[in-house]
This record gives sequence, structure tokens and C-alpha cells, in this order.
Amino acid sequence: MIKKLNIRKDDKVVVLSGKDKGKKGKVLVVMPKEGKVIIEGISMATKHKKPRGQGQSGGIIKQECPIYASKVQLLCPKCGKAARTGKKELDTGKKIRYCKKCMETLD
Repeated sequence: MIKKLNIRKDDKVVVLSGKDKGKKGKVLVVMPKEGKVIIEGISMATKHKKPRGQGQSGGIIKQECPIYASKVQLLCPKCGKAARTGKKELDTGKKIRYCKKCMETLD
């Protein structure tokens, strides 16, 4: 089931729960089928990489893991806080997202 997410790529978000609670980051990937997002520098996992072929190096690398989109909330640029978002349609017919706290447009 594809879920409609209120978060898009390149949005600034804040983590609401889990080991990275309170941290802020930029969304790198949005996966609506799974309902997950990958955020820059959040939910880092250690991965052991085996060298494949001659000349390639192996080792231990750190990589971002997906987290559920319900655990993150959009960050308002004006307030600087996590904000609930609303949608409204302009006179031109364009739909935009806005912060419900300060009524600032997010798009």
C-alpha cells in the first residue's frame, strides 16, 4: 500500500522518537511504498564491506538507514521548531504546504 507522505526530498526535518531523538537533518531519499525516509547523518549503521575484485578496498563503513516517516516532523524555517503542516490552494491553482503554528509557507 502506497502511503501519502507529507515529507519530500531536501526537506529539513527533526526526529521525534528513537535513539536520534531531537536531531535535525536533510531528507536524502523518500520511500512512500515502505513509509520510510533516509535522513543525512541520522540512524547510522556500521556495515562490513568485503573487497570485490583486485584493487578495491574493503573495510568498515558507516551508512544511513531508513527510519519510519511517522517518527520525523518537518522543520519550519521561520519558527525553527517541528511543525504540523497544512495544505492550501492558492488563487493560481498551485497547492502549497504551510506551518500551522506561524502560517509560514514551506514550499
